[in-house]
This record gives sequence, structure tokens and C-alpha cells, in this order.
Amino acid sequence: MLGALVLVGALLGSGDTLSGRVADPDGDPVAGATVTVVELHRVALTRADGAYRFADLPPGHYTITVRGLGFAPVARDVTIRGATTLSVTLTRTAIWVEPLTITATRAPLAAGLSPLPTEALSEDRLRREQSVSLAHALANLPGVNALSTGQQIGKPVIRGLTGPRVLVLEDGSRLEDYSWSDEDGPSVDARLAQRVEVIRGPASVLYGSDALGGVVNVIPEDLPDANGGPRALRSGFEISGASNNAELEGAARLEGASGGWGWRLFGIGRFASSLHTPAGELDNTGFNALSGEAAVGRRGARASTTLRYTRYGGEFKLLEAEGPATGETGGPERKLSDDRVQFAGDYLVGGVRLETKAQWQRHSLIEVSDTGVSPGGQPLEGTAFDLLLTTFTIDALAHHTAGARVAGTLGVSGVAQSNDTRGRVPLVPDARVRSGAVFGFEQASLGRVRVLAGARVDVRHLSLAAQTRDYTAFAGNVGIVYGIGAAALTANVGRAWRAPTLFELFSNGPHLGEARYEIGDAGLEPEAGTNLDVGVRWQSGRVRAELAAYRNAVDRYIFITPTDSFVTVSTSPPDSLRVYRYQQADARLLGGEAELEVAVAAALSVRARADAVRGTNQATRQPLPLMPPARLALGAELHRTGVGWAHRAYAGAEVEVATRQTRLNPLDIPTGGYTLLNLSAGLTRPMLGRIGRVDLAVQNVANVSYRSFLSRYKEFALDPGRNVVLRVSVGE
Repeated sequence: MLGALVLVGALLGSGDTLSGRVADPDGDPVAGATVTVVELHRVALTRADGAYRFADLPPGHYTITVRGLGFAPVARDVTIRGATTLSVTLTRTAIWVEPLTITATRAPLAAGLSPLPTEALSEDRLRREQSVSLAHALANLPGVNALSTGQQIGKPVIRGLTGPRVLVLEDGSRLEDYSWSDEDGPSVDARLAQRVEVIRGPASVLYGSDALGGVVNVIPEDLPDANGGPRALRSGFEISGASNNAELEGAARLEGASGGWGWRLFGIGRFASSLHTPAGELDNTGFNALSGEAAVGRRGARASTTLRYTRYGGEFKLLEAEGPATGETGGPERKLSDDRVQFAGDYLVGGVRLETKAQWQRHSLIEVSDTGVSPGGQPLEGTAFDLLLTTFTIDALAHHTAGARVAGTLGVSGVAQSNDTRGRVPLVPDARVRSGAVFGFEQASLGRVRVLAGARVDVRHLSLAAQTRDYTAFAGNVGIVYGIGAAALTANVGRAWRAPTLFELFSNGPHLGEARYEIGDAGLEPEAGTNLDVGVRWQSGRVRAELAAYRNAVDRYIFITPTDSFVTVSTSPPDSLRVYRYQQADARLLGGEAELEVAVAAALSVRARADAVRGTNQATRQPLPLMPPARLALGAELHRTGVGWAHRAYAGAEVEVATRQTRLNPLDIPTGGYTLLNLSAGLTRPMLGRIGRVDLAVQNVANVSYRSFLSRYKEFALDPGRNVVLRVSVGE
């Protein structure tokens, strides 16, 4: 692969230039701001006078983003011809949105122009919300919840759908895992990301199977760029601690650039003891995790390539499904190891930008639990199951334009995957999956109206020892955005699909984490969802608001239901599990989200968000299981700049209200509603000759005893009590 990187040099040549100045509203320079040519992955930092310069850029139309600490990020379109100049003014405001979305169209698009409901976590918000669990980091976004197994494991829930119905990406490439298992969350640490983008609603037209409920895309920061200047070297580090479970986190980053090359090393370590609730300690809920990345890339006038290795791994302890036995210590433990190698390239050929991504992923999941009792009466531990998932994915995209009004993407993608089952409990059989797809997505700007439409065809082949399964699926999407000054009306209709998982098809064994014996159905057909989404948005200097409503009709929805049968899984000690079987029926989900932010004064902003969803099994007329209850959050933040002891400081409070879920599936365990108070404060100031940030958060200030409806421990344990988190970051 390094040889391929070197080949990029053949495409280098004399290009045009882009230069300018970044300033604040008073005209003062903003030093250290990051200016990025998004399509080319070129990066420049502003100097002390606010100036920046790119050399050797090919002529064409591009998207530029500018980010400065303490300022709202902005995006600008620019046409580069010869020596081009673009100066930008950044504003200090608490009311802003991420200016671009990549995930909604697989190409840069102003966030307000997407008919798909999108949300992003970036800048300060991402640093404050980061967690070992990606789902917990996103759980405060409208329409997004976390199905939690303690604080260390979580699965994103988007509009009531989770697991294999929500697709997680890293920089546009699929992250494959054992999504049927509630104890196996997305294998990525949000701390490695520059931003995380979320699509609320189906997106199979762009990403294929599993994007039925939504998409989460973890996007890393572009590699540093010397831009023809002197060699650059930067470093940064972060330490944090949390009081509830004595969690300690340390992160370090080292990166540099020379000539056309850029590189980065990034490592994160986390260690935590058991969680504490207002009722006491939850034994066996600690974890340790080690994650990181190593990346190297080459930037040229007409091409860029990046080779990236990412690792996410750790040991995560779990409470027993029926709760800890009296006097018992220890318990089951999940050992997770996920390794990925991604090779990405962008090449300008005429007026077309070719984007390629190839990724190899190795995902290992092992559970260690009690396997019996010794002659002396002591519990014996051993490997309950040992699963290994190896996946190779490839994508090739051609981004094109037709004049100033039309742009689009044509693409092909492929997946080759193998599942190997080892260990004492054969949860699923060994199997192989091969799939391929072709798709197109076009967008046209017609004055105030912007129209987006796309279509996709997927073929999928599943093979195992004695049988095969073949699927062909069609996905499509049509959306419209109508702009009226600061407001925009949106509507979108999308068709998405999901192939049944191996567990849904062929499981025949104990699922100890759920205390049940599960039997699959080899005759299950793919799910198909048709989603209608409408919304209204408002974005001005002092007010940002969004209101969205949706109806998602999922045909052949796969669900599990209990039977009257029991299976004996252990004779010493005696133990039997109820048999559960997978079935299908049509389902309907109705819901909506609302979000409002207002700058009441220069130093004060207030915000509110609310969401609700209602899911129904059309065959049984029963509610779908684990539908998140309606919730509301109200918050306010004070922020000042230029105070004597800090460049920037903030202090905020938020009240979160979760209602009691009254529409219960027979498998649901009821919980009460609750109200939580969360506080936060922080500052930015020079530390060790560099920019330093200090963030303090107090979660569940009143130490309220409550049980989240989406907690897998709710039957026998409270949710965590008060938690004080202190984080210190130092970097350039």
C-alpha cells in the first residue's frame, strides 16, 4: 500500500493557489484557525496575522471550511482559477450548527440543504460528551437514545430502531460487529473523531443493508499538511477522571507533516471500577479499554491517499442477567478486539472526482462466564463463546457536476465477510457473506428549491455448510428542500432494507446475557421500510429551530417472542431457560423531534429539545419492544470571552425529563419517569505554552434513584448515581 501512496507523486503538478485571511467581526486576526479544502483533504493553519495559503491546487469548484477555537465553524463555496483569494469572518456565538454534512449525500453539502434530518456532534460538544461508548456520547441528540449495558457498552437507538437496523460507519466505511448482541456496541471511540454525523431515518440508497433506522458516521480529522512550507510537528494530550466508577482516561496525540506527507499517532486508554447507584455498588461493572490509530497520507495537486490503522479493544464486565447472587463477586466478562486497516484515495480526473475506500476489519468477541462448579463447590470459569468476524469492504464513487446547478454521485460497493464460531456455546454457525451494489444519487438546485433523488440495487449471497440464501433488494430516495429566507421546509421519502442476521436465521442455543434460549427461523425474509419525513427549520443569528415528524412502515419486521417451552442448559447446578423464537410481521413507527436554541443575550443562550416515538406490531397490535419513552430537556449556558483569567469560559445547567413508558410490549419491564439535573462549566486558557481546556461536568446532581427504560440492568439495578467528571486537554 505504501507503494500506492508513492504513485500519487506521479499526479503532482503545478497548480493554482488559494489564499486569504481569517478575522473576527472586529477585524482582528484569528490565529491557529484550520482551513480545509474538503474535497482534496488539504489543510492549512492561519498564521499570527490570520493569513493562510494553499499552493498547487487544481482549478475547480470546492468547499472550504474554517474552524477556530471559540468561533462557529463556517463553510464557503469557492471556484479556484489561478491565484484565488477568499477571506472569512468568524463569529463568536453559541447558536450554530455543523456547516457541512458528508453522510447525507456522500459528498460535501451544506447541512441546511439536506432533506434528510441530520445532526452532528463536533467541536466543544464532542469533547464534552465523549465516552468509551459511542452510543452514550450521542444520547443527548434529538431522536437518538442509547440501549445501555452499564456505562461502558451501548448501542445507538435512532427513532426507536437499534442493533442491525442502525448502520455505524467510520469515515464512510461500514463497521461490522455482532449487532444482534446487546452487549456488543459499535467498536469505535468518539475521541478519535473530528465530528460525528447522524442521519435520522433510512439511508439504504447510499449505504445498503442495515441503514433502516439511521446512520452514524464517525469522521476523523484530516491529516496535517505542510502546504509547501517548513516541516511541522504538533502534539497534545488529555487526562480525565470520573468519580462514580473511579474512571481514569489518558490520551496522547503526535502528528506532523513534511512536503506532501502527513501523519498522526493517537492513543487512548481508559480504566474504570464498578459503577455506583444511590443504593450502592454494582459489582462487576468495570472495564478497561485501549484504542488508537496510526495514519499516514500523501497530498498532491490532483490526488490524495491515506492509509489508516485503527484499534478498539478492552475487557468489559457484565452483571448477570438475573442480577448478582447474594454474596457473589465477579461475573461474566466480554473481551473485545477490533482491528481495521483502511486505504482511501481521492483522484481528480477531468471534471470528475474519483473516491475509493477499501477496508479490512477483524472483530473478535469472547465471553468468559461460569461453566460449572468444582468438586469443592467453587464456580468454574471458562470461555462460553468465541466469535470472529472478518470483513473486507470496498467502495468506488464518481462525484460529478453538470453546470452550476446539478451535482451527483455514481458508485459501486462490495462486501466479503466470514464468521467463525468457536467456544463452548455455538451461538451461530460458520458462514460466508458476499454482496455487491450499484447506486446513483443526484441533486439539483432550482432557485429556492433543491431536489435530491437516488436509487440503488443490492445483491447478497449467504452460504454455510448445508444451505445458501440469496437476496436482491432495491432502495430509493426522493427529497426536497424549499428555502424561504431564514426558514426551510423539507420533505423526504425513502425506501430501505435489512437482511436478517445470522442469529435471527440460525440461532439454536442459550443467550445467557438475556437469560433465554433462542431459536432462529431460516425462512426469514429481508425487512423493507418506507419512511416519510417532513420538517421545518429556522436558522438566524440568534435563533435556531427544527421540527420534524416521520412515519416509518417496516414490512416483515423481525422480532422475538417467548414460547411455553423450556430447555435445560445445566444440570449442576440445575438451570433451564425459556425458549424464544424469531418471527416476522409488519410494523409502523410514528414520531417526531423538536429542537430550539436562542441567544437571549450576548452572554446567555437557552436551549430545548424533545422527542417521542410510537411503534406498533401490525399483526398483534402490540407495541414494539424497547420503544424509548418521550423525553424533554431544557438548558441554559452562560459564556464569556476575554475575561482576565481565561480566553473563554462557560457555565451551564440542563434539566432532563423522561416520561414513563405506558405502551409496553409483553417483553418489556416497566419503569417510572424521572427528572435529572446536570451541570457543566469550563474554560480555555494558555497552559504549558499551548492552548489548554478544562471541562467539569456533574451528572445527576441530586443523586436521583431511577431506572432508564433502555437500561438492560433495569430489572435488578438502578442507573448510576451522581458522577463528577473533570477533563483537562492541552494541545496546539
